[in-house]
Amino acid sequence: MRCLVTGAAGFIGSNLCEQLLDLGHEVVGLDAFIPYYPREIKQNNLIALKTRSNFTFHELDLREDNLADATNNVSVVFHLAAMAGLVLSWKNFNLYSSCNLLATQRLLDSLRNSESLKKFIYVSTSSVYGKFSSGNESMPTQPSSPYGVTKLASENLCHAFREEFNLPLSVLRYFSVYGPRQRPDMGYNIFIKAMLNGETITVYGDGQQSRGNTYVSDCVNATIAAINSPDGETYNIGGGEIASVWEIIERLEKITGCKAKVKQEQARAGDQRSTGADISKAIRDFGWQPQVSLEEGLTRQVAWQKSLLVRKAA
Repeated sequence: MRCLVTGAAGFIGSNLCEQLLDLGHEVVGLDAFIPYYPREIKQNNLIALKTRSNFTFHELDLREDNLADATNNVSVVFHLAAMAGLVLSWKNFNLYSSCNLLATQRLLDSLRNSESLKKFIYVSTSSVYGKFSSGNESMPTQPSSPYGVTKLASENLCHAFREEFNLPLSVLRYFSVYGPRQRPDMGYNIFIKAMLNGETITVYGDGQQSRGNTYVSDCVNATIAAINSPDGETYNIGGGEIASVWEIIERLEKITGCKAKVKQEQARAGDQRSTGADISKAIRDFGWQPQVSLEEGLTRQVAWQKSLLVRKAA
């Protein structure tokens, strides 16, 4: 199939592109390199992809650029591109509304009359549920941050296009994805980097907030498997192993062999208290289950971050 991946230079997007190529698909990658974190990191994610003969990359901004070439004759669209993160969304709502909602509207509009499109997968987040996000897809959607609000609005927009223009839509709500290439602003990346460098970790709140952890390869496999999901459905995608901040730090101390230096600060506005995905629906509808344990996944991420330090030192 010819697959379009938006956000292709990002953490999950680049891993998704690689897996699709390994499965023999043609992949069109799209990214705007909006400066949420250093462009160099995203460019490094693309190095291996650009050597693949069945990969094409477009540097385009979904909010304003012509999307005709990128969307031409695609069979499946994986829409991962978004402005992520809770904290910044309180400070720059226009950026989040344009990147998450306007960009989605323009992508949907460009595909409205597509004769080749077989599936549009919109990637959403557990943040649409709000502070307490443990359960199945019937949980109330009560986002507690502007980020979550824009992602839920985009879900609803996708459903409007499904109703009006027969968009073959499935929505995936990711739960706390981690692993190699994780964004530098994300908690586990920050914790590991600090431990390896002997720096101080900041824990916000009481540290008892918990997350259901999803290793990146499990997340990618779920995303691809969802091609075969029924249209119009929404799915939680999570790894199943739940751990608090303190439990993660303790595990990372054992894996790295480094004692964490920790300071505590006030809880951040809109931060989720607990997340944990009931994935029964995904198991039932497209046979996906996570395979990588939390211990194994953290070990792999530590190894990856150690390799970055070695390269930087060289």
